[in-house]
Amino acid sequence: MRHPFLLLRRITLIYTQPLKGNKPTPNKNDNGDLVNEKVRFPQVRLIGPNGEQLGIMSSREAQLKANEFEMDLYCVSPSAQPPVCKIINYSKFRFEQQKKAKEAKKNQKQTSVKEVQLTPQIGMHDIETKAKAANKFLSQGDKVKVVLRFRGRQLSHVEVGEETLNKFIELVSEVGQIEKPAVLEGKLMTVVLGPIKKK
Repeated sequence: MRHPFLLLRRITLIYTQPLKGNKPTPNKNDNGDLVNEKVRFPQVRLIGPNGEQLGIMSSREAQLKANEFEMDLYCVSPSAQPPVCKIINYSKFRFEQQKKAKEAKKNQKQTSVKEVQLTPQIGMHDIETKAKAANKFLSQGDKVKVVLRFRGRQLSHVEVGEETLNKFIELVSEVGQIEKPAVLEGKLMTVVLGPIKKK
């Protein structure tokens, strides 16, 4: 017959060992929101799921109230005195937030700068073709950098280049306006046009 003490010790060892596969469930709320068990204040002001004031109570009582509604306790204003909590469907709330953020990102158009190159002696037909492309860019909300390149002795007649540039600007004037005036640097004269903002 085994000693009763040894038997007791064996039973204790069996029941105190951690069960395999029962690891703590990772907290999916890793975005800093104070939800459910993360709400730990001595007192909170609780708002019901329909916006009704449920009064001031402990976090524990507030959590029990949320459980009654089978919903979550969410702290909407942790810096208030006392902090303000609301009973909500947190999963639905997060889904709506992510949906709005996605929409906002989708509506934010990234403005890019397109480049159009000209020469002082460019023909009128070619100016019109390039102006047509610039009109399309400006209509889409992009900026257009117009680069006029001088070659050799053309630099001695800068006014010819300025005239070409003015013709081009005139052709896009309905949708574009000068954002950065023409600047001559070396053999390049550049001007930046931006879309005309609709009122």
